[in-house]
Amino acid sequence: MKLGPELRLQILEKVGIYSNRFSITEPEILLATKEVLDAPKEMTEGRRTSAYKYYGVSYIPHNLVFINVRKIPDEKTLENTIVHELIHMRFPYLAHGKRFNKLVRQGLRGKTFAPYKKRK
Repeated sequence: MKLGPELRLQILEKVGIYSNRFSITEPEILLATKEVLDAPKEMTEGRRTSAYKYYGVSYIPHNLVFINVRKIPDEKTLENTIVHELIHMRFPYLAHGKRFNKLVRQGLRGKTFAPYKKRK
């Protein structure tokens, strides 16, 4: 997909809607690999130069998400990627797998999640 002002706004709106549904603070969104490389190194450490390989990357400790718009082929994949990355933000302890994929599907269908309570 080609990133323009209209698509950028559409993505930010979707992120806001899903963040609200998932009871998380809306993350900062990066939409181009240049934005990842321009971000402070400590924020994107670990997946800084490899981010371009993925549809999306969550930098959980910094409440930062990269959506690789150039790599994403269509609207459905874009929506799935947004929800996927925000599920990482909502459930930071959960790795990819059946449970994770189920939560992504539920998120895409409109499920809302209560705020995450950290254990003491």
